[in-house]
Amino acid sequence: MKTVSMTLGAAGALLAGVTLSWGGAAWAHHSFAMFDQNRQVSIAGTVKAFEWTNPHAFIEIEAPDGKVWSVELNSPNNLVRQGWKRTALKPGDKVTVVLNPLRDGQNGGLFNAVTLPNGQVLGNPKPTGPINVPTPQ
Repeated sequence: MKTVSMTLGAAGALLAGVTLSWGGAAWAHHSFAMFDQNRQVSIAGTVKAFEWTNPHAFIEIEAPDGKVWSVELNSPNNLVRQGWKRTALKPGDKVTVVLNPLRDGQNGGLFNAVTLPNGQVLGNPKPTGPINVPTPQ
């Protein structure tokens, strides 16, 4: 009887640990409230880096004014289903990225679409609001 009790206790502890770890992962995922999803900005520039990482991929793009923008994308798993490849962007590529900017005014945002050097568009470029296109200086 003591063995059954110990086994059930160990199983309960394991279940609690797994439940807490899943809850922690869900808790760690951030909200998208930091992005102004009522505005879109179009940034033409040069890819500095393309990070194919979980939980979100990132593009670092340098605009003609020298400002570097950090653009958050979906997870690599979802990007593959949307037609992306790990090699879609390379440092030095000239691209145009459409994003929802950060609300705090920093140079960053949530990815909407990118026009690749060959003219292919990945993502959904359909505007949800006014598009502000920075003019090259």
